[in-house]
Amino acid sequence: MPSKSSLNYHQLQPDFLQRELLQYQRTLLTNASILVGLVVIGTLGYRLLEGWSWFDSLYMTIITLATIGYGETNPLHFEGRIFTIILIVMGVVSISYIAAQFTTAIANGHIYDIFQARRQRKFMNSLNKHYIVCGFGRTGRQVTAEFTAEGSISFVVIDSDPVMIAQAEQAGYLAVQGDAALDQTLLFAGIERAVCIVAALPSDAENLYTVLSAKTLNTEIRAIARASTEEAMQKLRRGGADEVISPYITGGKRIAAVALRPQVMDFVDGIIAGKNRSFYIEEYRIDEPSFIGISLKQASLRSQTGVLVLAIRREDGNVIAGPDGNTEILQGDVLISMGTPEQLRALNQILSPLSQKTNLLRLPRMK
Repeated sequence: MPSKSSLNYHQLQPDFLQRELLQYQRTLLTNASILVGLVVIGTLGYRLLEGWSWFDSLYMTIITLATIGYGETNPLHFEGRIFTIILIVMGVVSISYIAAQFTTAIANGHIYDIFQARRQRKFMNSLNKHYIVCGFGRTGRQVTAEFTAEGSISFVVIDSDPVMIAQAEQAGYLAVQGDAALDQTLLFAGIERAVCIVAALPSDAENLYTVLSAKTLNTEIRAIARASTEEAMQKLRRGGADEVISPYITGGKRIAAVALRPQVMDFVDGIIAGKNRSFYIEEYRIDEPSFIGISLKQASLRSQTGVLVLAIRREDGNVIAGPDGNTEILQGDVLISMGTPEQLRALNQILSPLSQKTNLLRLPRMK
């Protein structure tokens, strides 16, 4: 994730750029039409009143509107002078109006906002395999904090509250103001290229609509949703959520676990979250033909890298906890492995992480 100093984004709505560009284009078109109309009227006026050539009429019109004051191209009759006065007044009023509009646009920052929004949209379009966090409340803040602690993970925050968007930007996050349940908002956030969406909105209904929209726009995306009740958890799963988390249920289980096994929970916390971890847990899918059909002992992952395989999740969903050396590796297995950053870096050279997000930049360097 880019640092806070490199992200100084303004509040951004998905339709902001299109709306502002259309308004700016209409203003430019109107101003250009006024100028062209004055030139046409002036040229025709001198042509009809004075009988000048088209070029002389055009030249006289341009220097009159520009108030350059080179002098008359040809001697003017009384009618021509009256027409010139009218043309000068019309030119001064029109140019003053156009200049005032341009100055107002600069003073109010409209032009800067347009170019800034274009730059922001270009940055959004460059995101790939990123995460989308919907809702910047208490749950969303914790999710983004963990993403930031992980390292080079790109993510976008979506919230409809401008106050929340301002706070997200102050934290250095790329933020989009809008309704996460709307297709337009999700498309602007790059839902088609994202790998995961986290629906952490306050309302269960909003989270359900967000999951439904996300799965419709990207059937391959992994959807994780927050739920307040067990009934909402079931509906979110039926709506397409891959994982549903209830802060109340999870919090209760965690409190009980800390009360019963405090040392175990300290260890678990130390390997799944935080900035200064000694150990990390990663998932690796087995797609390499050379590892299919052999045992863990024959694969020699522990001896080559020092990484400990905690569990193996089969393709059918069954989990083998604490596999021994004789456990056979099958096609589509996911190895849940634990190790130091240096050990996991060595394993990355042999296997590919399940999420394709682990790399040498993400894991902290060993001192």
